[in-house]
Amino acid sequence: MGRGRVQLLRIENKIRRQVTFSKRRTGLVKKAQEISVLCDADVALIVFSPKGKLFEYSSGSSMERILERYERCSYAGQDITTPSLDSQGECSTEYSKLLRMVDVMQRSLRHLNGEEVDALSIRELQDLEMQLDTSLKRTRSRKNQLMVESIAQLKKKEKELKELKKQLTKKADPREDFEAQTHNQGLASLATPPCEPPHPLPGPISPNRPLSLGDTSQGNEDGEIDAGTLTRLTNTTLPHWMPRLTGE
Repeated sequence: MGRGRVQLLRIENKIRRQVTFSKRRTGLVKKAQEISVLCDADVALIVFSPKGKLFEYSSGSSMERILERYERCSYAGQDITTPSLDSQGECSTEYSKLLRMVDVMQRSLRHLNGEEVDALSIRELQDLEMQLDTSLKRTRSRKNQLMVESIAQLKKKEKELKELKKQLTKKADPREDFEAQTHNQGLASLATPPCEPPHPLPGPISPNRPLSLGDTSQGNEDGEIDAGTLTRLTNTTLPHWMPRLTGE
């Protein structure tokens, strides 16, 4: 019995479909190569995979050359409509209008650049002056607008920098106060306290020194100073670090 005809259907299994595509693509490229070699034919093969990947094959000549040849052969049999005389006249008129417009625009541009103004009349010169004044006003207005916007941006940036400086100053002040206090404490601990100057020692007591009314010391009948008065006088004049005399 002969082999029955196999019905071609889409393979539902994704893996099997990918394997079949790879095998059939290889076989298709092999067949294209065989027909190109055996029959000396120009063959171009383009295949896109289900994921959009491109596979191509071309015989001895390049793919671009074969495609150009295909385009020439495809459009060779199409009828090319020849334009009528009316359409040709309309195109010629439109072309002449465009040429005149281009000439007028070029001449106006030369006038704006200060060229070929000798042949202009007073009215044309006045119109040209008005155009230049208008252009100058627009240019200055645009320049002033850009300068104002630039100044506003700079002021905004300056304000942001001031705010940032203020925040950084607030964060840095407590730390500076603490460091200054620590530094002062360290200097105070290293410094030595100043020494007090010694009190002057009492001078020699004269036995015959007369007592004045404001004198606090009192003497006896012989002109001598008693022990209590000497003790008080000595304790008053001696410095604090020397031993005190008692009245005993």
